[in-house]
Amino acid sequence: MHPVDIRKYKIELREKCRENRKNLDPVLKAKMDDSIAERVKKLYQYRFAKVIMVYVSTSIEINTFKIIENAFKDGKRVAVPRCIPETRQMEFHYITSIDQLSPGSFNVLEPPAFYPIVTDFSGALMLVPGFVFDSFGYRLGYGKGYYDRYMSRYTGAAVGLCYATELRRHMYHGRYDRTVDTLVSDQWIRRSKPSSAKGRIGGRR
Repeated sequence: MHPVDIRKYKIELREKCRENRKNLDPVLKAKMDDSIAERVKKLYQYRFAKVIMVYVSTSIEINTFKIIENAFKDGKRVAVPRCIPETRQMEFHYITSIDQLSPGSFNVLEPPAFYPIVTDFSGALMLVPGFVFDSFGYRLGYGKGYYDRYMSRYTGAAVGLCYATELRRHMYHGRYDRTVDTLVSDQWIRRSKPSSAKGRIGGRR
């Protein structure tokens, strides 16, 4: 057991990353977001995917609206997450237009609860958000654990989206933290290193 308080470590790193995102120049952010969207289209996982499972971005996140628009144009089925009220769980629902979304949990745009849910992960590609990732594919999320819980049962390809400056060689992580297969930034596409137990601490989500 490493003498690191994982909860404190994540809170401090999350706040630092949040401030960095808030202080990004809007013009530079838009340029980097466009570069990420273009690199996503170049992924072999994207080319062969039938379903793109992607978060609907807020102002502080990497913009996914262009990615969603591209997926529709490329004939992909698109699914976006909806948080289940009074739980720490979420589901991905199929949509056919951004206009079908409305503010939901945390004021994030979400699909209606009655829209079809993704149950078959064959041919699926999930694009995962995070404040920062490390070279093993571990991520620092927003602290609620929604994606780690969902990814514990997800069997398709998972790609993390981040800015090049947000890649770390290594981060401490908990036993329930999940990894992504590939990382896409505004400057590169990288496969994650084989998963390692190095840096694993505790068991809290």
